[in-house]
Amino acid sequence: MAPTEFASRDSLPEAAAFAPRYPKPSRLDLEVTFPGEKAEKAAEKLGIQTVGQLLDHIPRDRRAARLIGDLELDEVATVVVQVLSIVSRPVRRRGMKPLVSARVSDETGTMTVTFFNQPWLERRYRPGTRLLLTGKYQGPRGFRVNEHAETGEVAAVGEDMATYPASEGLSSVQIAALVHEHRQTARDALEPLPARIRVIEGLPDRWAALDAAHFGDQEGGRRRLAFDEFLLLQIALLRRRARRHEAARADALEPAGALTTRWLADSLPFTPTDDQRSAMAAIDEDLGTVKPMQRLLMGEVGSGKTVVALYAMLRAVESGAQAALMAPTETLAEQHFATLQKLMPGELVQAALLTGSTPAGRRADLLGKLGSGELKLLVGTHALIEDPVEFDRLAVAVVDEQHRFGVNQRRALDRKAPAGLAPHVLHMTATPIPRTLALTAYGDLDVTVLRELPAGRRPIVTHVAATDHERARAYERIREELDAGRQAFVVCPLVEESEVLQARAATAEFERLRGGELKDYRVVLMHGQMRPKAKQEAMVEFAAGGADVLVATTVIEVGIDVPNATVMLVEDAERYGISQLHQLRGRIGRGAHESTCLLFGPKDSRRLKALADYRDGFRLAEIDLELRGEGEMLGVRQSGMQAFKFARLPEDVELLERARRWAREILDHDPELLEHPLLADALLRAYGPDAVAPIPA
Repeated sequence: MAPTEFASRDSLPEAAAFAPRYPKPSRLDLEVTFPGEKAEKAAEKLGIQTVGQLLDHIPRDRRAARLIGDLELDEVATVVVQVLSIVSRPVRRRGMKPLVSARVSDETGTMTVTFFNQPWLERRYRPGTRLLLTGKYQGPRGFRVNEHAETGEVAAVGEDMATYPASEGLSSVQIAALVHEHRQTARDALEPLPARIRVIEGLPDRWAALDAAHFGDQEGGRRRLAFDEFLLLQIALLRRRARRHEAARADALEPAGALTTRWLADSLPFTPTDDQRSAMAAIDEDLGTVKPMQRLLMGEVGSGKTVVALYAMLRAVESGAQAALMAPTETLAEQHFATLQKLMPGELVQAALLTGSTPAGRRADLLGKLGSGELKLLVGTHALIEDPVEFDRLAVAVVDEQHRFGVNQRRALDRKAPAGLAPHVLHMTATPIPRTLALTAYGDLDVTVLRELPAGRRPIVTHVAATDHERARAYERIREELDAGRQAFVVCPLVEESEVLQARAATAEFERLRGGELKDYRVVLMHGQMRPKAKQEAMVEFAAGGADVLVATTVIEVGIDVPNATVMLVEDAERYGISQLHQLRGRIGRGAHESTCLLFGPKDSRRLKALADYRDGFRLAEIDLELRGEGEMLGVRQSGMQAFKFARLPEDVELLERARRWAREILDHDPELLEHPLLADALLRAYGPDAVAPIPA
C-alpha cells in the first residue's frame, strides 16, 4: 500500500500546522452538547455521548451540495444558502404549530424554504445565517425542508457533503455540524500504532485518518481506522486464546491405540477422506499436550464431521477417560446418537443419550454409571451441564453448533472435567464459515476445514420454482422418484398456519398432500413440537422405507441420513437463510442416485439464485456475508466481540489478514504489550480489562 497523505493541515493556521502540539486525549471524553432533548435521545441511540464517539461516527458516503439555479422540480437535494428574511405565520388547522418560511439565496438565485412545526427557528435563523438544507425542491412552492443545520464553515456550494447514519431527532446535517464544531479535537486522538507498522503499511496518523473520514479522503481514512479495529480484535482474540491455553491444564492423552485403530479398519462403512485423516492427525497432536484443545471443525454438508468427532471421543475412551457430545436440541442430540451407533457397533464402547425427556429411572441409572466411570461416552443436550451430572474423568467434549450455546453454558461443560483440569474441546458447525468470519468470530480457535466429500456423494440439481405450472411439474417429479422406489422430503417453515406470515405449515401441508398430489403414497409428518417418541417413530419409519414422503419443518436440517431420499421440495424458501437452505439440501444426494432440490420462492431472489448456481457451501457462505453483512452472520454476535464501526466484510478481508499477521508479530515479541502502552490502552478501551489481563506464566 502506498503512503497516504491527507490534507488535514489545510484547516489549520499556517504556523500551527508546523508547531509542536501534544494531544490531550481527555478532551475526547468530554460530553457533546446536543440541540434539545429529542436530539440527546437520538444520539444515545446512535451511541454518541462523547466527542470521541462523535468523531468515530464516520459518514456512510458523500453527496455534492447543489446550486439553487440548477435544481430541478421534485428533486431531493442539499443546498448551502444564506438567510435573507424569515417569518412565521399561524396555520388554520387545529393543533398545528406556526409555519416558518424563509427567503434564502446563493450565488445563482433565491427561493423560499418552509419549516413545519418548528416556530422557534424564526428566532434562531436570523438574516445572514448560513444554512445547510436537505429537502425537496417544489418550484414556485419553494423548498420543503427535511433536514437543516447552521453550517458555519461546514460546507461550501459544490463541495461533497458527508452523509451520516442518523436517527429521528438527530439528522445527518446536524451531525455534520457537530463534527465540524469539534473537528480540531481529532488532533487529541492518541496514536496506538507503532511507527514501524504505519511506515510499512503506508498508513497516516490516526488523527489525520479521523479528519479525512469526515472531510477529505473518506475511504482512505476509513481503511486506516478499520486497520486499527482489526488489529485490536486480533490481539484480543490471540491473547484470549493464550490465556485459555496457559490458565488451564488438560489430560495429555496417550497416542492413538488399539481401539481407534480397530474402529478405523473394521467398523467404519467407508474409507475416511484425506481431509478427515488430516483432521484426525491435528486432533491427535492437540490431545497429546496438557494445553486444552480448542479446535473448530467446519465443513461442507456431508463431509463427515461426525466421524472426526467420534474419533476424538474414542481417543479419550481408549485412554481410560470419558467423552461427551452436547447438541443444542433434543432432535439433533437424538440424531447424533443414532449416527454414532451406526458408526460404532454397540459392543465397541458403551454410550448413552441424556436429554430433558429422559425418564427419571433411566436418568438415575445413567448418572450412576457416568459417575463410576462405567459409562464412557455420553450424548445429550443442555442436560449434560446440569448440577447432578458428574463425570468420573471427562477428557474430551464435542460441542455441536456451538454458536447456539452461551458462554456460560460452554464454561459449565468445562467444569465437568476433574478438579484442576479442563477438557479438550472440539467445536463443530455444519455451516461453512467464510475465512473473514473465521478470523473474527472464531479467531481464538484453531480451525480445521473439511472440503472433500466421501466417495459416492452425487451432485444435487437445484431449481427455483414460482409458477403454478412449475409447482405441478415439481409434484410430478416427486411422483416419478417415488415410483422408482426412492423417497422425498417436503419442508415447510411453520408448524401451524399463520395469517400473518402466510406460509404453508407442515401440519396443513401434510393433510393436503396426503389427500391431494401425493394421495397414492405413504406420507408422514415430523416437526419440533411433536413428542420425542412421535418424532422418533416418524423418523425411523421414513429411514426404514416404511414411508415415501416426510413432511417436516427444519428439524431435519442436520443429522438425518436417508440415502434413498433423492428429492426435496422447500416451501416459502425465501424465508430461510442461504446456509440453512444449504443444510436442508444436504439431506439428499447421499445415495447412488442423482438428486433434485426444488425451492419455491421468487425468481428474482439473490439468495435462491445463489443456491441454484452454487453447490460449494464455502462459496455460498461468502455470498451470504456479502448480502447480510458480518453483523448478522453466524457467530459474530456470539463471539463476545463488538460489531465493527469502521471495517466492512468481506470487502476488507485483505486488511483483516494483514492485521492478523501484525498482531501475531507484536505478541510474539511482546505478549503483555509492555513495550506498546498506547496499544494496550486502546485494547482496554475497546474490549475492557479482560483483554489486557496478564497471561498466566
